[in-house]
Amino acid sequence: MFLTIDGFFKAWTFESASTQKILDVLTDESLKQSVKPNDRTLGGIAWHIVTCLQGIMGQTGLTFNAPSHETTTPTSANEIAATYRQASQSLIQAIKTQWTDETLTETCNMFGQFDWAKGFSLSILINHQIHHRGQMTILMRQANLIVPGVYGPAKEEWDKWHGNS
Repeated sequence: MFLTIDGFFKAWTFESASTQKILDVLTDESLKQSVKPNDRTLGGIAWHIVTCLQGIMGQTGLTFNAPSHETTTPTSANEIAATYRQASQSLIQAIKTQWTDETLTETCNMFGQFDWAKGFSLSILINHQIHHRGQMTILMRQANLIVPGVYGPAKEEWDKWHGNS
């Protein structure tokens, strides 16, 4: 749980950049990749990450510009990546102007099921993205995309550094 806005911004800077790196590698064709028919597609998971910014943080009363879950998944990988970039910046600006460190301890009802502190909601937002980035990297490999390293080098980066290209 985050207890300071600055603490969240430090974590968000790294995590949102990591998500952006993953989204920036996607191609229009790769968005259709799934493990099997009727499973979530790579594009569907990517768009879910984008819309969950509003889907999770909108529950806290924070108001900012980001698409909702009801919006149709774009067929353009560039549009998904650009929308995430814009929504992430809008989220940061909203937190800067609407919340204080004290706000982070306030609780709010989430999805009609949980009472979470707003600082905990920020932790969930980050963890949720990490979870889905992991799913995406598997689908990216199946779609023959090169996965960028996030918490360390990806296979291709490791091979290049160690002369195994």
